[in-house]
Amino acid sequence: MTGEPPARALRVVVADDQASVREGLALMLDLLPDIDVVGTAANGAEALERVAEHRPDAILLDLHMPVLDGTEATRRLTAEHPEVAVVVLTTYADDRSVLDTLRAGARSYLTKDADRMHIARTLHSAVAGLTVLHPTVQATLLAAAEQAAPRPARDDGPDRAAGALPDGLTRREAEILALIARGRNNAEIAAELFLSGNTVKTHINRVFAKTGSRDRAAAARYAREHGLG
Repeated sequence: MTGEPPARALRVVVADDQASVREGLALMLDLLPDIDVVGTAANGAEALERVAEHRPDAILLDLHMPVLDGTEATRRLTAEHPEVAVVVLTTYADDRSVLDTLRAGARSYLTKDADRMHIARTLHSAVAGLTVLHPTVQATLLAAAEQAAPRPARDDGPDRAAGALPDGLTRREAEILALIARGRNNAEIAAELFLSGNTVKTHINRVFAKTGSRDRAAAARYAREHGLG
């Protein structure tokens, strides 16, 4: 009997300081045929150790943990293991927690009312380079954007990138945003800016977080509206 070989299961580390939650998540996900939980951690420091030890595809990370919290753990994971997709799963969805964690490099942000199939799909999407935000998180980002100070008028023109950039964008992020607006894909952006594919993905995640964009089309629209495209 012939056929395509089964796809390799996604290798995942689960980090949560509550043992019952951690063990429950690990068991629940490990029962899925396309998920292989290769390690668990009780805090951010252990999460870094497990990732270095097992080299997973993704880590499911709680936000508020002892020793090293989820935001700082995300920042270090992104710097030390950029190939590992960070998916935050937490009870906290306030705007500061969301923005800080996404800016630190998390690819997706879910709240703990997500079911296991949603979590599994999000892990796969994050590994593929996509950003997935729980509806509660999306609403939080939109509310934060509405409360932000008014932005300068568009007549500042494209040269604005030489001065202050909106929403805390860095010059590199503005460059990548402009290339997204021009229809470039990740590989083309990486080649044009001499960056690795993982670095481009990380920058795009941060661009999406800072601009409140759900996808590339929304990011391109943001770029045009702010004279960056």
